[in-house]
Amino acid sequence: MTTNETETSSPDSGIPVTVSKLARTHRKIVTGFIRAADLLPRFEVVRRDHYSASGYQREPSASRVSKLAYAIEKGRVDLPTAILLNLRDFDDDDDDRHLQETTGGWKFYPDGDALYVVDGQHRVESVRKLYDDMDGGHEKWGDFELPFVCMLGASEREEMEQFYVVNSNAKSVPTALAFDLLKQMAESSPALMEELRESGRDWQVKAQGLTERLAEVSVWRGLVRFPRERKENTVVANSGLANSMKPLLDSSYFGQITTDNQVAILEAYWEGIRRSIPDAFVEPSDFVIQKSLGATTMHLVLPTVLEVIRSRNGSVLDGDEYREVLEESLTELEEFTPSGNRVAGAGFWRSGSEGAAGSFSSNAGRRVLVARIKQRLPAISVL
Repeated sequence: MTTNETETSSPDSGIPVTVSKLARTHRKIVTGFIRAADLLPRFEVVRRDHYSASGYQREPSASRVSKLAYAIEKGRVDLPTAILLNLRDFDDDDDDRHLQETTGGWKFYPDGDALYVVDGQHRVESVRKLYDDMDGGHEKWGDFELPFVCMLGASEREEMEQFYVVNSNAKSVPTALAFDLLKQMAESSPALMEELRESGRDWQVKAQGLTERLAEVSVWRGLVRFPRERKENTVVANSGLANSMKPLLDSSYFGQITTDNQVAILEAYWEGIRRSIPDAFVEPSDFVIQKSLGATTMHLVLPTVLEVIRSRNGSVLDGDEYREVLEESLTELEEFTPSGNRVAGAGFWRSGSEGAAGSFSSNAGRRVLVARIKQRLPAISVL
C-alpha cells in the first residue's frame, strides 16, 4: 500500500456532488470534481501482493506517468473521464460527517480520511508529479480538477471487484481505427503533431496518409480495408499497410522527399512488382504479396532497390525500372511448401499450404526473406 504523504485539510465548504447508488449492490456513490490539492494529500493505492493474496493494483508505469504529466503540462490533453475512488471510512448511520444535503445540493466532505484510488492511478500520479515535482507546483496545479466517482463505504473486496470489471472489460482501440483517428486529429492539431514528432510517432500519421493515397492507385485500388468497411474483396487492413511503411519513412532518401513523390515512387514500385510476377496480382486474395507479409517484405527491400536505380541514373518513377531490377530476384525466389512441393515466382507468394511465403511470417523469417530477395538484386554502381 502506498500513500501520498503531502498534508493539507479538506475544503471547508465541501465538494458539490451528485448522489446516487450502484444498481446491483446499492452501494451509495457520489460524482463530481475534486481539486488536486484536496485529493493528493489523502489518496491511497493498494498494490497487489501475490504471496499474501492481498491488494489488486500493479505498480504504476513511470514512463506512462511522465508522458501524461508532460502532455497535461503542455495543454495537449484533457482528463474528461472520471477516476474511481472509494471512501472506506463511511458509515450510513453517521453519514453527516462526509455527506450533507444543503439548499444548493449535496456536499461531500472527505474530511481527513483516505480516498482509495480504484481506477485511474496513472492519471492521479501524473497530476501528483506536476503538483509535487515542479517548482511552484502547489500553486499552479492545486486547483486542477479531476472528475471522480467515489463509492462510499465499500470494502477492499468490492474495490477489487470493480477494478476487475473495469479493466477486464476494457478493450483497446483497434490498430486500424487508431491510425485513422490519429491522422485526422494530427491534421487539425499542430500541438499533437509536435508531440508525435517528439515521441518518434509522427511516422504513423505519414504512413496513414500514404496508405490512403496508395489505396487509390490501380495496383491497390479496392484492396485496402479501412475502419468500418466490410472485408469483401479487400486483402489488407489500413493498419497493416501503414505499419509496413515505417522502414521506408525511416530511410534516408525516401523519408526526406515530398509526400507526392513518395506516392509516385510507391505506385511505380508496385507496378514494377506486378510486371515481374503478374500472376500474383490476378486474384490478390489468393496470394500474400499484397497482404501484411508481402507489403512489409517488399517495403523493406525498396530502399535498396531505390539505390540501385539511382546508381544507374534511372528514373525512380518508372515502373519498368523496378521490373528490370526486381524481375530476376522475384521470379527465381523459390522454396518448398509445407507439403513438400517446390514453388517459385508467383507460386512462392500463394496463400496457405499451396505457397511458401507463409513460413517466413515471423520477424526472423522476414529478415531471411528480405535477405534472399536482396541477394539477387543487381549491384549498386558507384561510378
